[in-house]
Amino acid sequence: MTAIADAYQLKDDVVRLRHRLHQEPEIGLALPRTQEKVLQALEGLPYEITLGQDTTSVTAVLRGTAPASGSKAVSAADSAAPRPVVLLRADMDGLPVQEATGVDYSSRIDGAMHACGHDLHTAMLAGAATLLADRRHQLAGDVVLMFQPGEEGFDGAGVMLREGVLDAAGRRPDAAYGLHVQSAVEPNGRFSTKPDILMSASDGLVVTVHGAGGHGSAPLAGKDPVTAVSEMVTALQVMVTRQFNMFDPVVLSVGILQAGTTRNVIPDSARFEATVRTFSETNREKMMTAVPRLLEGIAAAHGLEVTVSYRPEYPLTVTDRGETENAERIITELFGDSRYSRLAHPLSASEDFSRVLAEVPGSFICLSAADPETDHRTAAFNHSPFATFDDNVLADGTALYATLALTRIAELAAL
Repeated sequence: MTAIADAYQLKDDVVRLRHRLHQEPEIGLALPRTQEKVLQALEGLPYEITLGQDTTSVTAVLRGTAPASGSKAVSAADSAAPRPVVLLRADMDGLPVQEATGVDYSSRIDGAMHACGHDLHTAMLAGAATLLADRRHQLAGDVVLMFQPGEEGFDGAGVMLREGVLDAAGRRPDAAYGLHVQSAVEPNGRFSTKPDILMSASDGLVVTVHGAGGHGSAPLAGKDPVTAVSEMVTALQVMVTRQFNMFDPVVLSVGILQAGTTRNVIPDSARFEATVRTFSETNREKMMTAVPRLLEGIAAAHGLEVTVSYRPEYPLTVTDRGETENAERIITELFGDSRYSRLAHPLSASEDFSRVLAEVPGSFICLSAADPETDHRTAAFNHSPFATFDDNVLADGTALYATLALTRIAELAAL
C-alpha cells in the first residue's frame, strides 16, 4: 500500500490522539502530559528515544535497514559510509487562550488551548512514526523525529539544539522539514510554502514609563505616564511608515497596555508590550536602535523616565531553495497540482524552526485545516479562541511527513 493509503488506515488513531492532546493543552517548555501521550504513541516501535533535560522534548531516531545499494538489507552499523539523515519536526505546546470553539473535545484546562494547531502537528508526526517504522526496510538512512515543546515564545527549538537534537543520529541531518496547519486564509487541504524568506523575524518590546502618581483632578501635581504611553503607541506606528521602506515591511503590534487601578488616580507608571516583525536583518538591527531612541525622546519631552527592553527572539525563517523545490515536487506527486500553491510573499508570523533551518537545509510547509463548511477567508485564524482545525487533513499531513523522509533518503542514498 502507498503511504497515503496507509495513512488513511491510521486516520482514526491519529484523530483520537489529536483530540486527547487538544483536551489537555500545556504551555511552555514543561509538557509532561503531552510527552506521555507521545511516548505512548511510539511504544513498541523501533525508535531510539531521548528525552530532554531542560524541556519535556522527545527525540526519536529510526535506523533504516536498507542498503545504500544492492538488495540485501543490512544494519546501519554494517556500513562505514555516511548514511543520509532526515529530520522531521512537530511542535507540541498550546497557548494561554480560553477556548470558545464549542467542539466536543474542547480543552479541559482553564485558560489553555491548542489555538495554533500544534496538537495536529504532534498527532501527524506520531502517525508518520508508525508509517516509517513499517517501512524501515526501505530506508537506506536514518530519520530523526523532533517533538518540540515551547514554540510559542519559549524557544523550545533553541533548547533542543543546545541539547543535541541535530546530532541525535550520529551526524547532522541532510534535510529537515516542518509542517504547520492554518485555520483560515487558504482553502481546506491546500499546501503552501516558498523558497528563501518564508517568515519574519520576531522580537519582543517591553516598555515601562515611570511617572509620579496623584489625584486625577490635579495632573499638574503629578507626572502622568498614561499620556506619554499613549503617544508612544501611536508614534511607533508613524515611525514604521516614515523611517522604513514599505517594500521591506515592519509590523509592530501592541498586545499589552496597562496603567492604573481606578479612574480618578494618576498612576505612578504605565507599561506596554509589543511584538515586532521584520523581514530583513537590516531592518531588524535598525529597529533595535530606532525604537529606544524614539521612546526615550517622547519620555524626555514629558519630563519622565522610561525603561525600554528590546528582546531579540526568533530569527528569519529562511528555507533552502533546493529542499523547498523537493518538497513542492513531493506534494504535487502525492496530492496533485491543485493541492499546492507557492506563496507570493513571506508570512508575518515567526517560527523557532528557523533555528533548525539556519543549521540544516530544509523547508517549512503550511497546510490549511480550515473548516470546509465555512469561508476560509473570514474564518477565525490561528491563536483565536474560536479557531477550529479540520481533522480530515490529518491523514494527508501524516502521509506527507513520512513521504518527505522516505523520498529524500532514497534520493540522497542514490547519490
